[in-house]
Amino acid sequence: MSGFKALSEGELNALHSQLQDKYDAYKQQKLSLDMSRGKPSPEQLDLSMGMLDVVNSADSVKSEDGTDLRNYGGLDGIPEAKQFFADMLEVSPKEIIVGGNASLSIMYDTIARAMFHGVYGSETPWGKLPKVKFLAPSPGYDRHFAICEHFGIEMITIDMLDDGPDMDAVEQLVAEDESIKGIWCVPKYSNPDGITYSDEVVDRLAKMNTKAKDFRIFWDNAYVVHHLTDKPDELKNIMTACKEAGHPDRVFIFSSTSKVSFAGAGVGVMAASEANLQFIRKSLSVQTIGADKINQLRHVRFFKDMDTLKAHMEKHAAILKPKFDIVLDILEAELGDKQIATWKKPNGGYFISLNTLDGCAKEVVKMAKEAGVTLTGAGATFPYGVDPRDRNIRIAPSYPPIAELKKAIEVLCVCVQLVSVKKLLGEKAASQV
Repeated sequence: MSGFKALSEGELNALHSQLQDKYDAYKQQKLSLDMSRGKPSPEQLDLSMGMLDVVNSADSVKSEDGTDLRNYGGLDGIPEAKQFFADMLEVSPKEIIVGGNASLSIMYDTIARAMFHGVYGSETPWGKLPKVKFLAPSPGYDRHFAICEHFGIEMITIDMLDDGPDMDAVEQLVAEDESIKGIWCVPKYSNPDGITYSDEVVDRLAKMNTKAKDFRIFWDNAYVVHHLTDKPDELKNIMTACKEAGHPDRVFIFSSTSKVSFAGAGVGVMAASEANLQFIRKSLSVQTIGADKINQLRHVRFFKDMDTLKAHMEKHAAILKPKFDIVLDILEAELGDKQIATWKKPNGGYFISLNTLDGCAKEVVKMAKEAGVTLTGAGATFPYGVDPRDRNIRIAPSYPPIAELKKAIEVLCVCVQLVSVKKLLGEKAASQV
């Protein structure tokens, strides 16, 4: 079939009738399928069940430096966990703080701390400034945006290009506006586009002139080991780039094992310059006596080293890749030649980003919901939940069983086609007035 835009009004009406029949048939099936969040599937969680056996009552629960991990202490992580995450993020163990079960909590605390106390090098706590702004490459991660909203930080939408955020816009804005204190980045297999930042983008972020002396890059490297192919994307080391550019304190790096081991019982981690971490520890010593050190030990003993971690993530990929392939195959079969939608084909991460015709995403998500398929809300991938073009839909293939996933994407494709036909019929009617 040629593109929908080439069809006559009569052909569009006939197609609308066919699609409506398909949609009504799905509604009659009383489906209940949920693809709203990127959760690991039970099969993925099963991969880490052995972790529950690596520390037991007969084992020593002392760290390599002799610390009794059952007791208080260990403010910023046990030594072997620091080394493990330093290897994963390609930084020094001296540049690591190991926290609780989620990187999101560490990101939230980092923003809260900056609002009350500033960051290393701040002249004034951010919360005492007339206005604080963050750059928000979009489509992006809704929970980043929610943190900013919670703290009253104004977000400025930055377009995502094929190699990362629009750096011309970023560089111009940060050079002119001192109230811009940070930028959110998911630099590898970005949420939801699956884009990995190019070397040039990393270098420009590291080198750019910022009017705010205490500007920070919030580098959420959530998918650093989440590859779907045996030729994973390469991401340049942002810490090294910032040091070489003369801005060693510019970046905060975040990651976790939330989608590596157990989503509710992983380990979150932050990497930053030693000066940054020294500043952070002052507040951290008031906030906590230390995170769950036994869970840190459990992870280190189970994963051991980067080779073991790599083998573990290959098992994840063996579960995830068929699901991504099914989504991409159905999108291509149902929408590929119709010129009504585009999508990315990521090499890793947890999402597939689908763009409809402008003005269609909300209606597509609404219709899918009415047919029993729950998707992430349209607009969620933009600041304040507002997609200016109303076109982006985040697809999360990881959790549903394959049979349910296949059905859900088939429903989604019918909804995309039906809403697109309605839009095109409306445009034809308007053009005849």
